Amino acid sequence: MNKVILTGRLTRDVELRCTPGGTYVADFTLATNRPVIRDGERVADFINCIVWNKQAENLAKYQSKGN
Repeated sequence: MNKVILTGRLTRDVELRCTPGGTYVADFTLATNRPVIRDGERVADFINCIVWNKQAENLAKYQSKGN
């Protein structure tokens, strides 16, 4: 299994859903700044993420847009 650690901010509030089997799923987009500045502006990458189970519940409960 691969592991990635990203640092950034949420672009919108976390969308929490529950599957028919009772598993929680959270979708969110993370904006991360690139270390390179082009033409005097910072460039950001927007990464779509999915979190499952208890981590999804905690993310939706404690995080919001901009955090």
